[in-house]
Amino acid sequence: MDPKGAIYLYTMAGLMITFAGFSALLLALRPASGARLSLLDKFLATTVMMHIFVLTMGALLPPLLALYDIPESRIWRISCVLFAVPMLSLQVSYPHRRRRVVGKGPPPLVFAVLVVLGAAATLAMLVYTVGGRAHGAAAYVTALTVDFFTVAFAFLMAVEVIMKQPMDNQFPSSRTDPPPI
Repeated sequence: MDPKGAIYLYTMAGLMITFAGFSALLLALRPASGARLSLLDKFLATTVMMHIFVLTMGALLPPLLALYDIPESRIWRISCVLFAVPMLSLQVSYPHRRRRVVGKGPPPLVFAVLVVLGAAATLAMLVYTVGGRAHGAAAYVTALTVDFFTVAFAFLMAVEVIMKQPMDNQFPSSRTDPPPI
């Protein structure tokens, strides 16, 4: 039997994978326009994929554990820990990883939403659910949803920055212009 919210979790997993595909296509616009991918472009693509796959794992984990006839109260606690640890790790380490690769930290709004809001939602869910409180399923699904939208927001903010980057990293032209007369 599926745990509470399984249909919602399946829907979120589908939405997350669709978003990952969309984000990869959107990032392909710069090379398609003739610009080389910058370090920021590459970092953004890797970061979005890592976050989305951890989120998708989080969405699919409770129904997977239900297949083993684990009591529902334990499903949410186990899922919570297995999701929260990697997610918190990604959220909290984001500024350091970005600074190491790109040379500067995230803009303040991205930091506030992706790191602070995302990590706060994940940590609150972890404490609440592991504490055995009622409505652990709701806390889990809420944190998963908040985390997804923080990643989507951060991605949209980053795309805005990327699209403003100069196109001076053009690929060399394959055709040769005739010499001036």
